[in-house]
Amino acid sequence: MARGVNKVILVGNLGKDPELAYLPSGQSVAKFSLATSRSYKDKSGELKVETEWHNIVAWGRTGEICAQYLKKGRQAYVEGRIQSRTWEGRDGNKRTSVDIVADSVVLLGGRGEASGSPREGPGESAGRSMEPTRSAPAADDGSQEPVTPDITDDDIPF
Repeated sequence: MARGVNKVILVGNLGKDPELAYLPSGQSVAKFSLATSRSYKDKSGELKVETEWHNIVAWGRTGEICAQYLKKGRQAYVEGRIQSRTWEGRDGNKRTSVDIVADSVVLLGGRGEASGSPREGPGESAGRSMEPTRSAPAADDGSQEPVTPDITDDDIPF
């Protein structure tokens, strides 16, 4: 019997800054909204734009990095899976929500492309991955530094 596939790839703009929270267990989770748009011509030939809003949930280190680097208006690539949840609202009615649980997130766009956003921090460039990085062996002082290649804007082919 074949397995099912639950895979989502989105490229869109953040509707708000990510909200980072910690569960009582210490597990971190970031939540943010992402807008994707499509354009088409209707029967009269008029150009129409449809925007779809997605609830994104990023757990652990991925969520912490999203909260640190993503900002409202910035463009991001999100790869993950669809997860629906059901609960009872305060009014007693049954509610359902559909979330995208992010496996990886990549910050898109160049420096300062989002309206009103400040320049990116040191080392931040187009295509910055929000996936957790592997850590190097502990240094003598006990700190760990992520192993990431030194990439500059000159290394990006477009």
